[in-house]
Amino acid sequence: MLKIALSGCNGRMGHVIADIVSTREGMEIVAGFDINTASSGAFPVFDDPFAFDGACDVIIDFSNASSTDRLLDYAVQRGIPAVICTTGHSAEQLDKIRAASAKVPLFRSGNMSIGINLMTELLRKSAAVLGDKYDVEIIEKHHNQKLDAPSGTALMLADAVADALPYEAEYVYDRHERREKRPAHEIGISAIRGGTIVGEHTVMFCGRDEIIEIKHTALSREVFAVGAVDAAAYMAGCAQPGIYDMNDVIASRGK
Repeated sequence: MLKIALSGCNGRMGHVIADIVSTREGMEIVAGFDINTASSGAFPVFDDPFAFDGACDVIIDFSNASSTDRLLDYAVQRGIPAVICTTGHSAEQLDKIRAASAKVPLFRSGNMSIGINLMTELLRKSAAVLGDKYDVEIIEKHHNQKLDAPSGTALMLADAVADALPYEAEYVYDRHERREKRPAHEIGISAIRGGTIVGEHTVMFCGRDEIIEIKHTALSREVFAVGAVDAAAYMAGCAQPGIYDMNDVIASRGK
């Protein structure tokens, strides 16, 4: 039986993940971590990971960036692989994630959807072919409760494009004070927040008399939860410390 600890268990994504795990054979949630310690009775909930000393094979983290440092300390001290789905980390926290990955297997992705991760591969190929002849703009849309902007997914997509471009791209988030033509080497990133939009990301390659759009729309949070649970199953079998992502999960399905 795969034993999972769920950080952020009382959040929206936490509830969806708990529902999915309850339908999967061979896995269970043995503990939840959340500042809200209300429990449905399915598993105990703790406001501090170190309050739980039971057996655990993997951690799924869908909480808040403010909880990451404590969770990393717990994962490293207990030697437990972790799937970090939370976004909005500071540069210092990203450094701590990299440092912790030298001691314990860590999975990190800006988006847990299989579709988004396949989209990144399409973007790399597109950017490599289109090169510096097309301007790149990214538009992301989310619900009005999302805290970070731009989204971790938008940055992940921007990184995928930038990796394949023949120049060093500058990410631009705000143009309202600028009075100049668009420089050639920008990647513009715009964030929209409203209503109950689950998640929509569009990458535009804008050329002379031609626009190419690659778009992904999430219709429910379940697509992210399924990806997180699949990643947890994969990470539970990883003994080698390091940073893993959805590409590793996708590759494992072809073996």
